[in-house]
Amino acid sequence: MKKFICLLLILSVALLPTLASCHKVAEAEAFVLPESFDTSREYELTFWAKNDTNITQANIYKEAIADFKALYPNIHITIKPYTDYSRIYNDVITNIPTSTTPNICITYPDHIATYNSDKELVVSLDSLLTDEAYGLGGSEVGFDSPSKDEMIPEFLSECYLDGSCYALPFMRSTEVCYINKTYVEKLGYTLPETLTWDFIWEVSEAATKKNADGTYVLNGTNTLIPFIYKSTDNMMIQMLAQKGAEYSDEHGNIGIFNDTTKEILYTVAEHAESGAFSTFKISSYPANYLNAGECIFAIDSTAGATWMGTDAPNSDIHENNIVNFDIEVTTIPQFDTESPKMISQGPSVCIFNKDDPQEVLASWLFVQYLVSEKVQLAYAATEGYVPVTAQAQQSEAYLDYLSREGEDNETYYDVKIQATKLLLENTENTFITPVFNGSASLRNAAGQMIEEVTKAIRRKKTVNDEFISELYEKMVSLYKLNLSADAATYKAELGPLPTASVALLSVIGGVWVLLGAYIVVERVKKSKKEKKFSKIT
Repeated sequence: MKKFICLLLILSVALLPTLASCHKVAEAEAFVLPESFDTSREYELTFWAKNDTNITQANIYKEAIADFKALYPNIHITIKPYTDYSRIYNDVITNIPTSTTPNICITYPDHIATYNSDKELVVSLDSLLTDEAYGLGGSEVGFDSPSKDEMIPEFLSECYLDGSCYALPFMRSTEVCYINKTYVEKLGYTLPETLTWDFIWEVSEAATKKNADGTYVLNGTNTLIPFIYKSTDNMMIQMLAQKGAEYSDEHGNIGIFNDTTKEILYTVAEHAESGAFSTFKISSYPANYLNAGECIFAIDSTAGATWMGTDAPNSDIHENNIVNFDIEVTTIPQFDTESPKMISQGPSVCIFNKDDPQEVLASWLFVQYLVSEKVQLAYAATEGYVPVTAQAQQSEAYLDYLSREGEDNETYYDVKIQATKLLLENTENTFITPVFNGSASLRNAAGQMIEEVTKAIRRKKTVNDEFISELYEKMVSLYKLNLSADAATYKAELGPLPTASVALLSVIGGVWVLLGAYIVVERVKKSKKEKKFSKIT
């Protein structure tokens, strides 16, 4: 028994370096741009992308890959489609310990900050952006790549972390309010030139009036949620920005748990209690309610425009449930109409570092192709996204596309083009949140607080100072928020340990349990012997 336990202990100690390496990423050489691209070699690249199960978007990716392969026959790209950005993020985190990250990935800067929490797994593009041969618009690039100066500066700036660029913007959107104008006017109101929070709350409350039989006066049915917000994290972030209140800074210091946030949560509670307000997570997709005549104000991304309206080409409800109404597309509600603020959002594309610089360069060439005019125009036409380059935005083809608003309910669907124009007109009014390792968690906490308050009201709980104080503590604990964190020291979890690590830890634990049991048994035996000897003597 002694020999067996000793052997297990020796083996467990010997395997400790293996356990330590389970969460250690293989060190890759810092990327150095090769002098030239080796076209004599074959390259196998993986591209993780999101297309929302939109067949048109999926086909655009396929066509882009095929067209790129015609230019670079030695670069083979395998696409892995996703339906959700968070799934891509989780899969990357899972694959980091085994060094099996993709070559190219649709992403967000918040995610990149986490990927690079220990070292730069994502390649810095600083040297690539302006290289004369292989940079944006470079002489050795095999197609008409936009130059750095042709990237929309507000969109490119979103891809910088700690002074370095780690991605290229792919598409950009913002949030807008889709309004049942017919209902607003039926309630006796006229839409203002700029939508305000006071207006949206007043109209939403007016719409909650019911008949004696419990149906709503406005639509004569049992169902009406006047105001539904799709992304509550954006709701909280934009309301704080409009009020000039703290959220966080670029160093990772978190300031969201303040009196302004409390004020916002009390407002949410008030209108949730009357039935005037709800969220996507609690009630369902706002477009479905809007199109069925069961919602007045639906706030969603410009990218969701093709789901909104009586003639929406992507409506998710049965045509028999769709009502006819006049739809208005406006900017999100504001506190200060003289200084509008709305969030800039949308996917970017990053490159993961690999041992082979040539492989990284091949990935960079494809990323450039994704921001070329042809791909940008094709993708922008699918939903309410806008291209990220002046090259595409100022092209004759794009200007022609915008001019044909309402020509049909597919490519030129009027609501989609109106939403697109709103972003084009308000690009200078958009903002982004500070990015650091942990900013993705903070974003989740921002939205979760609105969700928690709304759910609490529905469950007849009291929302008061004590509730909000406990909610703040819950968010800090749940999302592991370091309120005075420096971005350099803030460490995000890499997800669950690999199976091999769990097994090894179990073995080590088992060894110590056996050792403890052995010691107890030996002591019992020794005690019995001592008692027996004592009786004999």
